[in-house]
Amino acid sequence: MTSAQERAEREAQRIQHEHSDVTGGWLRPAVFGASDGLVSNFALIAGVTGGTDDSSAVLLAGLAGLAAGAFSMAAGEWISVRSQAEQAMAEVEMERREIARNPRGEERELAQMYVAKGLEPDLARQVARQLSRDPDAVLDVHVREELGIDVTALPSAALAAGSSFVSFALGALLPVLPYLFGATSMLPALGLTLAGLFLFGALVTRLTPRPWWYGGARQVLVGALAGAVTFAFGSLVGAGLG
Repeated sequence: MTSAQERAEREAQRIQHEHSDVTGGWLRPAVFGASDGLVSNFALIAGVTGGTDDSSAVLLAGLAGLAAGAFSMAAGEWISVRSQAEQAMAEVEMERREIARNPRGEERELAQMYVAKGLEPDLARQVARQLSRDPDAVLDVHVREELGIDVTALPSAALAAGSSFVSFALGALLPVLPYLFGATSMLPALGLTLAGLFLFGALVTRLTPRPWWYGGARQVLVGALAGAVTFAFGSLVGAGLG
């Protein structure tokens, strides 16, 4: 290897960097699931507490909310991601048929795309012609450029469902824990939930440009507001039923 090649290789290694996986299908449902589990189950417990002093009823509601929410989130994510992937593959197959039916026209279309991106027309035609020699390669380029789809990085429905189920269940468990250990007041659940909301919100900011305190405070505000509204609603309903 020549010294110039060695310098080029060292430079490539120097500037190489890694990005977070934003297309794997697990991050969004995990984030949404944990947040929803914390907020919705705490709000459910607050609403039931507002309507009754029976801690057994509150515990039952919290456990039922955990199970129902986790299964509902998992099912919804599986159907949503699976349907999205099926739609994407249907579009890919449509593009494959179009390339087979009209290869010259698709080659010209690809050249025009590269011209629009700034390539010289002659160079764009050469690139399009070279890519069009491989049906799989040209299909990949067309679906990326026209549809914004990477067929090798479609999210997994099973992964999305599993991460959603686990994250929701873990989030929803926090406000239930004090009742599992015999609490008869909502105060321990409130404290644990607010602490969990702040910690979760702060951790999420590691994946965003927001400061940790902003993410934590925002999560606490949302959870506290949801709990206050449902507590007031539960108190009104409980008073009416009483």
